[in-house]
Amino acid sequence: MDLKLLTSELLEMNEEILRIYKETRERGEEGDFYNEVKPFADDAKERIDRWRDMALQWMKEDRPKNLHPSQIMNTAENLEMISIQAFFPKASYKRFISHSQSIHYVLKTALDQLSKC
Repeated sequence: MDLKLLTSELLEMNEEILRIYKETRERGEEGDFYNEVKPFADDAKERIDRWRDMALQWMKEDRPKNLHPSQIMNTAENLEMISIQAFFPKASYKRFISHSQSIHYVLKTALDQLSKC
């Protein structure tokens, strides 16, 4: 799979996670672990791990501006974390939104750099 396409998919996934979180908070009920949380988080982890490895390799080869390996690692970790937290209405709203915005920024920056290649 192409890194540019995968980065776009993760941007969409970040939006979906935000939507799930807002719906979960409105309902005030946790998602069903085996039917909702685990399948979603497992799929997310697989894609996030693939993206992280590909992005780090790309960084070694192309040395994009305004991006550092630690940002890739943190983004992968934060995305994995909120993909689970989205199903729990008691997760801190401010922290959740902050992570989501940070993820969006790094993915968008990577996508912009990839478009220049």
